[in-house]
Amino acid sequence: MEAGGASTTTTRKRKAAALEGHPAPAPVAAATDPGMGEDDGGGSGENRQDLDRLSSLPDAILGEIISLLPTKQGARTRILVSRWRHLWCSTPLNLDCRHLACTWHELPALMHRIINAHQGPGRRFCTPELLYTINDIDAVEACLLSPALARLEELKLNSWRRQPLPELVFRFSDTLVVFRIEQCSLPDATVHRFHFPRLQRLELVHSSITECSLHSMIAGCPSLEFLLISRCSGPRCLRINSLVLRSVTVSNFTLGAPMLDEIVIESAPCLESLFHLDQDRDLRVSVIFAPKFETLGCTNSTRLLFGSMDIQGSRTIKCLAQTMPTLSLDMVIGLMRSFPCLEKLYIQCNTSRKNNNVWRRKYRDLLRSLDIRLKIMVLKYYSGRKPDVDFVTFFVLNARQLESMTLMVQTDDIDEDFLAKQHHKLQLEKRASHGAQFHFTAERRHEFGYKLSF
Repeated sequence: MEAGGASTTTTRKRKAAALEGHPAPAPVAAATDPGMGEDDGGGSGENRQDLDRLSSLPDAILGEIISLLPTKQGARTRILVSRWRHLWCSTPLNLDCRHLACTWHELPALMHRIINAHQGPGRRFCTPELLYTINDIDAVEACLLSPALARLEELKLNSWRRQPLPELVFRFSDTLVVFRIEQCSLPDATVHRFHFPRLQRLELVHSSITECSLHSMIAGCPSLEFLLISRCSGPRCLRINSLVLRSVTVSNFTLGAPMLDEIVIESAPCLESLFHLDQDRDLRVSVIFAPKFETLGCTNSTRLLFGSMDIQGSRTIKCLAQTMPTLSLDMVIGLMRSFPCLEKLYIQCNTSRKNNNVWRRKYRDLLRSLDIRLKIMVLKYYSGRKPDVDFVTFFVLNARQLESMTLMVQTDDIDEDFLAKQHHKLQLEKRASHGAQFHFTAERRHEFGYKLSF
């Protein structure tokens, strides 16, 4: 459909140009044909320039574009035309070892070969997803010692086999902007040296650290804006005092070890979002000072306190991502009462079979006073059964400011018959907001909370 639409648009432009007495614009190709010869990037003729406008960009801009591509795709740009051959070797290196096509025992040599052959600075280094032996870790450390990575901005140490954080990462203390640490041991003596003044994003995954060291690590990152703590053992309480932190994401599931069960936001004037992603894992969140706190991702096990009041009195929350075990209209109405300025609502639930979401008599009096300000709503795992239909029709018939509702369906059979039946069941012709758009999709995501938090 998109290709047909583009063709129709081009035809209309040509007709309009002909009517006005102007020549019709020539179509522009999406990419240069690799088999068009050894001509330099701009081409010698007018037609060639139309076909390859991307190559007419300066080297500096092309280098930035190539550095954003995955390693394999970035290297392949060398085969396009001679104009591109030198670019990948001189652009900032984006080396993601997780996507290299080789066996695991060939990987160390390949990493060294790429780094040694590259003439540009190293910007991003992501280690292999699985490090099978200590020798693999030694190979990664040897890469980190390379002069080519001296100005590294993004480092992801994946699957570090619970080994201590290597001391050599501190050589990047003045340059790192993004740092991911996975399956690593973070002893107090090492964390004491943790000082990365430019670091903006810190991700701690499946690692062990003491509560004191966790706070020391955060304090050592004065520019930190995004913090992820996923399934780390050791700390029980996280206290946030930061002038620049904007987003916190927590997954606090651990097996047989102390887990994070409390977050206290003491002073965070720039904090905008907080996500708790583990259902059935209790987390107590106390908010003392966070005037810009607008986005909350929570589960049925998240207990939120603003000041001294339990989940009451917050007029700053405008976006809510809620994971619940079963779809419950009662729970959602309770949330709208607690967050009276709510505009965006994302719901993920496993089932709706146990709940009765019939609402017409039950909430007849409430609807006279309840101010529903929702503009955007997304429901994952919509089944089309009666509890789901009753839940959705509540908002179809009563949300007067609704702009968009997306229903992520548990089937791939979204055809015209399915859509016609849902249109009738949900009474879309009677919608309270005449401009509201309704979308059905079979798109699946493991946790859209993760997507929102990043």
